[in-house]
Amino acid sequence: MTTIAFDVDGTLIGLQRDIPRYKIIQLFLTFESLGYEMYIWSGGGLDYAEHWSEKLGLKAKIVAKGSFIPDIAFDDEEVKLGKVNIKV
Repeated sequence: MTTIAFDVDGTLIGLQRDIPRYKIIQLFLTFESLGYEMYIWSGGGLDYAEHWSEKLGLKAKIVAKGSFIPDIAFDDEEVKLGKVNIKV
């Protein structure tokens, strides 16, 4: 199964915090509806990622950032955390 990981700060929410990036969230929901295995992670830690997952209403596994190599990683910075890395 294809695994997809989304970062929190700058990706799911704006860098000004508390401002959801709705187009990115819609992308997350589209992948989820297609049956992909969804992950959320953050350099801010597990609790921080879980907080935002709940606040945004996103269902995903919460893992430590960089703890595994997903098939696709979405981030607001140039990263090499997934097999395919997409800067948003």
